Formats: sequence, C-alpha cells, structure tokens
Amino acid sequence: MSDWLFDLGNSRFKFAPLQGNRAGSVQAWAHGAEAITASALEALPRGDTAWVASVAAPALTEEVLQILQGRFGKVQVARTLPRCAGVSVAYARPEKFGVDRFLGLLAVAPARQSVLVVGVGTALTIDLIDADGLHRGGRIAASPTVMREALHARAVQLPASGGDYAEFANDTADALASGCDGAAVALVERSLRQAQTLLGTPPQLVVHGGGALPLLPLLADADYRPALVLDGLARWAVHHDACER
Repeated sequence: MSDWLFDLGNSRFKFAPLQGNRAGSVQAWAHGAEAITASALEALPRGDTAWVASVAAPALTEEVLQILQGRFGKVQVARTLPRCAGVSVAYARPEKFGVDRFLGLLAVAPARQSVLVVGVGTALTIDLIDADGLHRGGRIAASPTVMREALHARAVQLPASGGDYAEFANDTADALASGCDGAAVALVERSLRQAQTLLGTPPQLVVHGGGALPLLPLLADADYRPALVLDGLARWAVHHDACER
C-alpha cells in the first residue's frame, strides 16, 4: 500500500505516487476534468492516503473525493495556509489564494532563491516568492488558450486553435497564435523586470501547466516543471501537520 497525490485542475487531472517529499511518475488525463468518466475514476489506484488538491468545480471535486474515499484508508484535501514549510503567503485572506498557486510556491521554496512561478492552464498565473520564502504577490490573466476561445466565441471566423508564432505574422491563424502567446509572454517578461526592480536581483523563472509548452521557446532560461503542483502537494503532505499547529 502507498500514498498517492491527486491534482484536480480546471482542465487536467494528474496523479502520482508520493515518493519522499516529491511526486513520483505522473499520469495525466489531458482531455479536461469535466470529461472524466466513471470507468476512468474506477481505474484509479488504491492505497493508504490520498492527498488531494482541487481547483475544479465543487460537484466534480466531491465526486472524485467519494471515489477516493472508497479506495484509500484516508483522504486529505490540501488547503492554502498562511505559513507552511518556509513559505509565507502575501494574501491578507490566505483562503482566497488558490491552492494550486500555493502548492507551486511550496514546490520552489527549498531552492531558497527568488522565483517567479508561472502557471499556464485555464488561467495564466504569475507569483513571486523571494529567497526568504515570502510571497510578494502575483497576477491572474487569461491563458492563450482562453484568449483564443474568447475571440472565437465573439467572432466565429477567427479560429480557436492553430497557427504558429511569428513576430509579424502574415496569416490570420499565425497572427492569433502570435498575439495570444505574445500577450502571455509580455506579461511574464514585465513581471520579471518588475521583480528584479523590487528584489534587486533577477528571479529564476519556473513554468508549469498544460499550456506551457508553446511559450517555452519564447521565454529564455525558463525552467519547465510539469509536475510542480504535485511536488508542492508532496511537500504539503509532509509538512502540513507542523504548519497547522
């Protein structure tokens, strides 16, 4: 028997065994959490404790928790804490800070250096943590995927996907890809500049999320960590008892 980590997002469902204070080999359903079938849920592993992080809709979260409660001796749901494992959250009301963003900070905190954490999923999230583990705040914007979908919803002739990035595109699909990806990259680049001004040193850039790959060639020196939330959940599993005392 073993402990497992489960990350239930808005568009992806990932899980991995807990190995020490990190996630093991990750499995993912990329088709979207809302499309998870009952048979897929029944194929989930069994074990001692299920450690769960969810930003999905309450109904889906409850469905997954019920399945896991039948397969694990204990189910523990992660929540944002004001301070944990060397991380202090900037929000005056920490419960309003998304647990996925919180876990991303927990995952990078052991480096003891300033880090700009960028998540690219349904939303584009940007959070800055300094070398002392203090969260300096962040941003939330629409991800490139959501930008494309929103444009398509308002103007159906604009394709919701496709195209290649170019600095000055000569095709509509390429122009859309360039504009939406470029908008995300520009926000990240501005955040990097402002972080350096604030801290006096350039932060490391860590990128994660299902929509991150198209942006990586445009972000110099980015460290891509696809299992970042699960790694943070692993640290929460190890440290949360001490954090809550």
